[in-house]
Amino acid sequence: MNEINLRELYPHTYKTDTYVEVSDDVLEAIKAHERAEAARERKMYRYKAHYSLDRGDGIEHDALYQPPTPEEIILEQTIREKLYAAVMELPEKQAKRIYAHFYLGMSKAEIARQEGVAENAVRESINRGLKYLAIQMEKYR
Repeated sequence: MNEINLRELYPHTYKTDTYVEVSDDVLEAIKAHERAEAARERKMYRYKAHYSLDRGDGIEHDALYQPPTPEEIILEQTIREKLYAAVMELPEKQAKRIYAHFYLGMSKAEIARQEGVAENAVRESINRGLKYLAIQMEKYR
């Protein structure tokens, strides 16, 4: 049996020396963990990984993320409304196919199988619908 000091392993928890007897297997596991942690720290230092701003407090995220301004929010909402209105002007099949492809993430082949038509027909329908939407959205610029 070996004695270990818990204050050395858990300095934030134990403020005074507290000795505990552990078996050889437990002591070996603790030493293996310490060796692995030291190796990880050496590797981080060698590859300059210690320069990261991301300390888990969100500083890196805050530095990179800029919240949208009120003008950007209103502009995006207006564009969405106009796009929705333009999609509603499409023939029903085209609107459903565009919705299935872009919003539901279905492939053109899946849409064709579901409708029982050729994939080429779905592809052409979506392309015509997108051209119409591009023309309609160009009017709002």
